[in-house]
Amino acid sequence: MTDNPTTPGVRADVWLWAARFFKTRSLAKQAIDGGKIEVNDAACKPAKVVQVGDTLRIVRGEERLVCVVVALSAKRGPAPEARKLYAETDASIAERERQREDRRLTGGALLRPDARPDKRARRLIQDLKKTL
Repeated sequence: MTDNPTTPGVRADVWLWAARFFKTRSLAKQAIDGGKIEVNDAACKPAKVVQVGDTLRIVRGEERLVCVVVALSAKRGPAPEARKLYAETDASIAERERQREDRRLTGGALLRPDARPDKRARRLIQDLKKTL
């Protein structure tokens, strides 16, 4: 972690990688280019400088996070150190918990048939697969 006040900031893609939101810096760059990251409610580019106090909106699949930058780092360290780089807002935590509970209650949105397909239904499924 860098607590040096002379450091102006860190690139957004490097910070997201160091904070362990993405496994590689390249994935962080792709997410930024794809519009999945906003800094202070504005679109972001990979080279945008992130500073302490900035608010980031991060979308990873169905997961949506709103975090405030607490510390800067250009180096990827262990997970406990990475968690110290940001603070997730209370509203974001509550929304993620609500979504997790909804997924649990709906069975993860998996539509399962009541029974196994019979011989006729199986043949229809096979014919459908052949046409695709």
